[in-house]
Amino acid sequence: MAINLNNFEQSQPFAGDYEAALAALQARIGHAQIAQIVHRKRVIIIVEGWEGAGKNAALRRFAAALDPCHVATHCVRSTDGKDEDRHWLARFWGCLPTTGQTVIFEGSWYRLLADRRISGGYDDRSLARACDEINEFEAQQHDHGTLIVKLFLHLSPETQVERLRAQGNHPWRRWLIDPAEVRGLENRDEHAAAWQAMFAQTDTRWSPWRVINAGDKRGSRLAALGAIADAFEKAIPMEPPGERDKVVAFPQQRSA
Repeated sequence: MAINLNNFEQSQPFAGDYEAALAALQARIGHAQIAQIVHRKRVIIIVEGWEGAGKNAALRRFAAALDPCHVATHCVRSTDGKDEDRHWLARFWGCLPTTGQTVIFEGSWYRLLADRRISGGYDDRSLARACDEINEFEAQQHDHGTLIVKLFLHLSPETQVERLRAQGNHPWRRWLIDPAEVRGLENRDEHAAAWQAMFAQTDTRWSPWRVINAGDKRGSRLAALGAIADAFEKAIPMEPPGERDKVVAFPQQRSA
């Protein structure tokens, strides 16, 4: 079924024990990362969504469960023109995970594509071609044994404006607001149309999109972590390899 962002705007406040639910999810993720490292699997986590949707808040809870030695994070913003002399996806090849590593993209190749679409740089034909290139790129990673988890945190326009205004009134957090994102409120419908077009062309069997209803902050964090935990547990064996010859042999204890 095609993704429709309008279906992810109604939410109720999380009514359970948030701290207990969060701890349980982080325990699952921590174990899943150990399994990932042991089984030498690669993981790409893509977190996209609206400004004010809580992307960084969800990632902080996710990262808190991980061994930082096996994680790399890239925050992607629009190109500054430095990539004009090479293929637009070239900048990401050097960011791909090694065995046992998780790479997090807060913003990604999708962010660049959406921005080019909105700026008028890509028409329908150019967008379709770029989406085909993304599908081939992600299929190559999947065929190489890499798990790709793509999340989009969505919230209604009214909730977004409310949150950004509250952030703008905070003496510290106001400095973290991206001016370009605030300007984007004026043409949010165009941005939503661009994302809908990309969902339609890049929601693939090997790399599906998962839309998170971000209307409730706590509920959205749990939903995001739950989607990641489910993806890990489905793609990565959660049992030890069982190869006894790979187990480190400890020396016998010396007698006193």
